Amino acid sequence: MSSVVTNGLPTLTAKDFTTDQEVRWCPGCGDYSILAQVQKVMPGIGVPRENIVIISGIGCSSRFPYYMNTYGMHSIHGRATAIASGLKATRPELSVWIVTGDGDSLSIGGNHTIHLLRRM
Repeated sequence: MSSVVTNGLPTLTAKDFTTDQEVRWCPGCGDYSILAQVQKVMPGIGVPRENIVIISGIGCSSRFPYYMNTYGMHSIHGRATAIASGLKATRPELSVWIVTGDGDSLSIGGNHTIHLLRRM
């Protein structure tokens, strides 16, 4: 688990970002690899877990917040980018991540995705 370093902040590992939830993706799904890599990279970004939020839409990939030991929200279809950008606007100190599939972000949520990119 976590250990304390000299500056008083805990040193996190990939295990600190895993949950007790059973991962429910099809065998061989690429989402397993993406989840493992995100859990591996998160300790290196230097952001405390309580300041990380993962917002997802609808679909298989959008189960992601359940599998990450951070704050998160499984939002409504096509609106993950709108919700995430609203959260970031009101709480700029948070590290906000969006996880969606192509149908969620490029179909019903296409306009929200375009406007999110425009605001960046």
